[in-house]
Amino acid sequence: MEDDNEPEQSSWAHLPDVCLRHVFHWLDDRDRSRAALVCKKWSCAMYSGSLWRCRTITFYGQPSRARTLEFQSALWYTKKFGKYLKHLEVKLSNPYNTPFIKKFQVTMKGLLSHLGKCNSHLVSLSIKYLELDCLIWKNVVRAQFIKNLATFLKRMSKQLDYLNLKGARITLEEGCELLNSLSSLTNRSFISEINIEDFFSLHLSVYSSALFHQTMSKFHSLTILTFNYNCISDELLDILREHSSHSLCTLNIKCHIHDPHGQVVSGMSWANLAKRAPKLSVNFFFERVMKHDHLARILLVEIPVRSISLRSCYFSDPDWTMRPTLTNLLPAYWHGLQKLTLELNNDHELLDNELLQLILSCKRLLFLKVWAFLSVSFMERLLQNRAERKCILTTIKVRIYTAQDDSTEEERLLADIYSKFKYLIDSELNYFVITYPMV
Repeated sequence: MEDDNEPEQSSWAHLPDVCLRHVFHWLDDRDRSRAALVCKKWSCAMYSGSLWRCRTITFYGQPSRARTLEFQSALWYTKKFGKYLKHLEVKLSNPYNTPFIKKFQVTMKGLLSHLGKCNSHLVSLSIKYLELDCLIWKNVVRAQFIKNLATFLKRMSKQLDYLNLKGARITLEEGCELLNSLSSLTNRSFISEINIEDFFSLHLSVYSSALFHQTMSKFHSLTILTFNYNCISDELLDILREHSSHSLCTLNIKCHIHDPHGQVVSGMSWANLAKRAPKLSVNFFFERVMKHDHLARILLVEIPVRSISLRSCYFSDPDWTMRPTLTNLLPAYWHGLQKLTLELNNDHELLDNELLQLILSCKRLLFLKVWAFLSVSFMERLLQNRAERKCILTTIKVRIYTAQDDSTEEERLLADIYSKFKYLIDSELNYFVITYPMV
């Protein structure tokens, strides 16, 4: 006979451990610590390694009280459960003076030292936008931070699979020191993904550095490499072909107007790499590098290009014209180009016909983003061709620049076009089109 006086247990008491851990996964640190006080079972769930595999720590330059508590909590829990950590991301938000940078350096020294001793699972590390070339980084603090980071990378080199130091902005020697740390134990590194976009200081001709080439020759299993065009040379492409062609899938290459990009790279070097790395796709991101002769030296037909982004960043230069790039350069990638982004201040030339022809010639183009001076009728022509299956676009994002304050008429026409092709847009497209006054 059941004892009617026995208190009825909540259904939460019978929740399977895997479900309980899943609930804890969605709680922040504060709520997890409170939930752990409920009972012994919930306390045990708090110590599940799966809850502490990923951690983001944000250092706020001018923190509110809430953000200070958030930072302290993230740091404390990272240390407490550091042995479970697999993915660590460190962010700097508005670093505004030298004392803040000094505090950041000291805190990171302690954190990296602790993780270096207790952690054997870390596979991913991201510390972006350090901007070590800024004046707030005093030489002593900067040197100590790089030394501590290099020591940590050396300790983690056997297990680390992903490293993101985008925006570090350091010297060639310092940069190679950090990268060499990944191979210092065996003189080889088998890390698969590295992001060193804007890793080196501005204006450096990294492509001519023997030290850089020697450093890159130690990487033997790169899958994804993200970097700047001022690192590209025939020597580097040969190194990638020799050591990573069996694994290499993606090269993400940024070319900025302030980075040197006048080096001559042969099409044969690209062809040899592409032949040995049949899975390779190359994504180009151009920032204010818009002149045809500059692009023609870079965009060689032998490159297996998948994505191209050309951004003028609102700058208008009457000395350059976009037409030959659309008609002569980009059509060379008709068989492989899948993503095209154009952000142009082309107020001195209309490009409707050339752009539409390019889109129709690229048989695998799926993604189109255009910010430019275009006529509204361009959208009707594009959608009509898409409805007739003359292209296979799945994403269309267009900002139509106009020189007029009042774009009411253009907006009305766009609304009519949307109504006309509503069946297509709603069922098959990720579609967003607006007008944007550029007065």
